[in-house]
Amino acid sequence: MARFDSFLKMVIDQKASDLHFHSGQVPIIRFNSDLVPLPFRVISETEGRRFIMEMLTTEQQDELERTQNIDFVYTMADGSRFRSNVFIQRNGLSAVFRIVPGKLPTLDELLMPTSLRKLTTVGNGLVLITGPTGCGKTTTLAAMIHEINANHRRHIITVEDPIEFLHTPVKSVVTQRQVGKHTESFSAALRSALREAPDVLVVGELRDQETIQLALSAAETGILVFGTLHTNTAAKAVNRIIDAMPDESRDQVRGVLSVLLRGVVAQRLCKRANGDGRVAMLEVLLQNWAISNMIRENKTHQMESYLQSVNPAASGMQSMEMSLAQGVREGLVTLEEALKATEDTVTLKNMLKDLEGDE
Repeated sequence: MARFDSFLKMVIDQKASDLHFHSGQVPIIRFNSDLVPLPFRVISETEGRRFIMEMLTTEQQDELERTQNIDFVYTMADGSRFRSNVFIQRNGLSAVFRIVPGKLPTLDELLMPTSLRKLTTVGNGLVLITGPTGCGKTTTLAAMIHEINANHRRHIITVEDPIEFLHTPVKSVVTQRQVGKHTESFSAALRSALREAPDVLVVGELRDQETIQLALSAAETGILVFGTLHTNTAAKAVNRIIDAMPDESRDQVRGVLSVLLRGVVAQRLCKRANGDGRVAMLEVLLQNWAISNMIRENKTHQMESYLQSVNPAASGMQSMEMSLAQGVREGLVTLEEALKATEDTVTLKNMLKDLEGDE
């Protein structure tokens, strides 16, 4: 067992999510979004390199020396798994580790709205999961894939960097590929996937123009494609897809996206009011005539105001402020936490006017 495992065991024991191990600092864990120093000495540059290099394979050490950083999943002797990034910074070798839960989450356990379950039943098209780094996109996506695997007979291919949640086939056939280990790149894996008869294709990250184009092409052939992006809202996710294309082809992409886009889920993690972990607050946009027209006519700026006006029960859609307001009313999150998460405090306060006395 690598000596470093003792630090990772603290993450598990403290029910934290991350370990920050930086040369020149004391080790730090992230607990409920807060950074908490561990009772340990400052890690010297020599000590940090020795701790980290001990846990890397020879191949990973070679890649680190060549590229100056490396992404991988580290598995402890007890089976606990951590998504890991090792990199070189001013004070020396450093790393960040995020625990990957061993049990696949379900949509019910994550308190997801029924509209996400409906998205897993769609036969084809594009579904985007978006949000800032560390907001739980991978967990939400894993729950949606688990829902398909448990209830439908489909061939699911995932392309990830690295593979985090492990899916055991239930009703579906599940193929998981890791960039750098099983395939050269996301784009190479997507080109290959089109010849592997998938029904569902999961792209860990829509990073570049070629990957986005291939994902759209796959959706056009009748495959249900899931992908993640780093944007704060559904409208920005749509714009990111369009803006990644050359100027001369953007009108065509708008037309294609207006037909293929089945839904966008934009999420943020908020501290639970009872202090027991975090919960995802969601903005949900689903395809309908109005949304398709906004995309086609280059009026995506209207999406945010449109989402503020919908009836969630009837449409399945909701704005981030609707989700946060509901979370406050149900006691899931505090009003203070909700106000931190929104970009539109005025609208959220208006939705919660009757609670102003408790602010």
